[in-house]
Amino acid sequence: MLSADPTLLPGIIRPLARPLLRGLLALLAVAGTTGLLSVASATPAAADFRLCNRTQSRVGVAIGYKEGDSWATEGWWNVSANSCETLLRGDLVARFYYLYAVDYDQGGEWSGKAFMCTRDKEFTIRGVEDCLARGFDRTGFLEVDTREQKGWTVQLTEGNQSARVSAGGAGPIPMPMPAPPARSKTP
Repeated sequence: MLSADPTLLPGIIRPLARPLLRGLLALLAVAGTTGLLSVASATPAAADFRLCNRTQSRVGVAIGYKEGDSWATEGWWNVSANSCETLLRGDLVARFYYLYAVDYDQGGEWSGKAFMCTRDKEFTIRGVEDCLARGFDRTGFLEVDTREQKGWTVQLTEGNQSARVSAGGAGPIPMPMPAPPARSKTP
């Protein structure tokens, strides 16, 4: 039984307090570290707009996207056969993105009816109007609906590729191949 004498309490409490204090500090240090780790791992990773080339050919890729109140197109990313490339880094901010790709080795393209500006060399072009008058090519891009996801990956396969056909329907015509840049483009 403890005495009520105040002079005896420091002699009893001090020896007990030191190991308790050390244990409490160690517990707080572990809890603090664990808390930091769990916060860091709970932070979601940034999502990206990626393209995977599931063909046996090298592919050149251009992308179109909304930038503020206007549109922009960028290209060319060179994506090796059976590999993936990040075209835009970070969370996606729009529902629709636009894509055009050309098969460097076998010919053919992945194209659509959304016309935007491109050129044969590496480019970033602001605006999609008057492409020809501004000295650019007018190219049909595929619409990619990301369904407002934060990240999206497009899979290019030989099955969803089309050959370019002349207006008369005479069959495929040769298409100009953009000169691949010396390195992969990273926006």
